[in-house]
Amino acid sequence: MIAVLDKAPITFDEFMEWYPENSEYRYELRRGVVIERPKSRGKHSKLAGDLAFELGTVIRSAKKPRFIPKEYVIKPSNDVGYEPDIVVLDETAIADEP
Repeated sequence: MIAVLDKAPITFDEFMEWYPENSEYRYELRRGVVIERPKSRGKHSKLAGDLAFELGTVIRSAKKPRFIPKEYVIKPSNDVGYEPDIVVLDETAIADEP
C-alpha cells in the first residue's frame, strides 16, 4: 500500500529534515509530496541483496573508489528524493556530503 502523507509541497531539504530514522516504511518525495511505501521484502529484497553482493564483488576487484551504501536518499531535483534499492556511489564525488 502506498499513502500520500501530506499534500502541501515541500523541498528536498525539508524532506530530509522530516525523514524519520528507523521507520518500518520507506518515504519518497515526488514533486514536493511525501509518499509512504512499504519496505521491500521477499523475492524483491532477496534480488536486491544478491545484486548488491555481485556489484560489490566487481567494485572491489576493480579497485575503484566506489561503494554501495546500506541506505542513501537520492536527490534528482529540489522537489524529488527517494531511497533506491541499490545505488553505486563514487566516494570522491560525495566527499563533501554530510
